Amino acid sequence: MSIPLFTRAKARIGVITVGHEPYWGQFPGLREELEGYGREFEKMLSGYDVEIVSAGFVDNVDKSFAAAARLRAQDVDFLFCNLSTYVTSSSAATAIMNLGVPTVLVALQPLKRLDYRNTTTYMQLANDNICSLPEISGVLVRAGKPAAGMIVGTLHEDPRVVRELKSWCQVANARRAFKYARIGYLGHTYEGMYDMNSDPTAFTAAFGSHVQMLEMCDLAKLVNDAKVSEIADKIEEIKSVFTIADPFIDPVTRPIKHEDLEWSAKVAVGLDKLIMENGLTGLAYYYRGLDNNEYERIGSNMVLGNSLLTGKGIPLAGEADLKTCAAMLIMDRLDAGGSFAELHPCDFVDEIVLVGHDGPHNVKISDSRPIIRGLDLFHGKSGSGIGVEFSIQAGPVTLLGISQTADGRYKMIAAEGESIKGEIPQTGNTNTRCSFNCSVADFIERWCAAGPTHHFALGVGHTGKQIERLANVLGMELEMVIGT
Repeated sequence: MSIPLFTRAKARIGVITVGHEPYWGQFPGLREELEGYGREFEKMLSGYDVEIVSAGFVDNVDKSFAAAARLRAQDVDFLFCNLSTYVTSSSAATAIMNLGVPTVLVALQPLKRLDYRNTTTYMQLANDNICSLPEISGVLVRAGKPAAGMIVGTLHEDPRVVRELKSWCQVANARRAFKYARIGYLGHTYEGMYDMNSDPTAFTAAFGSHVQMLEMCDLAKLVNDAKVSEIADKIEEIKSVFTIADPFIDPVTRPIKHEDLEWSAKVAVGLDKLIMENGLTGLAYYYRGLDNNEYERIGSNMVLGNSLLTGKGIPLAGEADLKTCAAMLIMDRLDAGGSFAELHPCDFVDEIVLVGHDGPHNVKISDSRPIIRGLDLFHGKSGSGIGVEFSIQAGPVTLLGISQTADGRYKMIAAEGESIKGEIPQTGNTNTRCSFNCSVADFIERWCAAGPTHHFALGVGHTGKQIERLANVLGMELEMVIGT
């Protein structure tokens, strides 16, 4: 199944390059040179996974009003305001304040330094990018609409600028993911997990997304309507992604029978259609089931289908954890993957904690080909079926949890660590050996003191800076437990 356009829309980033009209009559050719640098900047952005909407060259307040109107009509999510020389704050701040989206002020000097003995006023003005940066930033702060960020550097061969632009484009994609989004909510939270309980209206207020209420009968109908050819195709997809493993010493593991695989594939087909028919960007789900009835058999065999979907950028969060579904969506749009996880036993010898869950998982960030095992039971849940087992790629990782404060506000909690190669339990669950820049006991205490939910999204790479920027533009508190 390809990801529907409504679930993976790219951020729409507006761009204006700002100049100073009084210079053009004084310095012939300067405007044309600066416009050229503006086009170079827009070309730089074309290498990222975003949609660029240019409002052109702005050199007076009337054009600034017009640029804001044009970008607003194009439904942009973010704005890069490219300062080409000194400009009055009216030319830049008018567009920024009228557009009303997070804005990054960019000042990229064409030359790494001036040829001091041969510099003319013209040459200085062509490299005067930072001159008005404090003026514009100060005006925005005074207006109560501070810039989301700033990028200062050179236009050419500046690795830091490249990293910063990529980071902000990822943040824009993460923010866009919630715009017009429909997050499915199927069933109910796992009994007794107070931390999982969510108010859908509070979620909509925090993220701007609609929470779509679904019933197990919605999914059951689509599962039962699955065609033989669709099930066969899904089995082939499963075999192309997973290795089928034999039982392990754990007595809950068992061989995978053909009927197990066929039923999981049938449920996966139904899940694909549930996503498509409801236009879902993500799904939080849980259903207890009873006496091996149909809903129990569907609910206990969603791991394969939801792991495939999560790897395609449509996060599914078990135990109806709506908050962690949002965390998984954020991590995916930050190009970090984002697998459903919780804390498992610690290794106090190697100073690591096992991080994983019985599903769902992001197979895209597995360290090797993931395996599947037959399970006679899922501990703490009804039913039996197929489990997915792997570790996240070795190297830097980030944990992102979303919780709520005492007054109900949403809060992000994050930590940066390392995924360490090594043995994991072969129990049909994911498990990643995670270490942090402190003892494992110290990490656990710090993490829990921040007030998290017990689930979180585990992603690859250190994405703390992007998470901090996203929290800022969403107006959400962030507690960075461990950073680098």
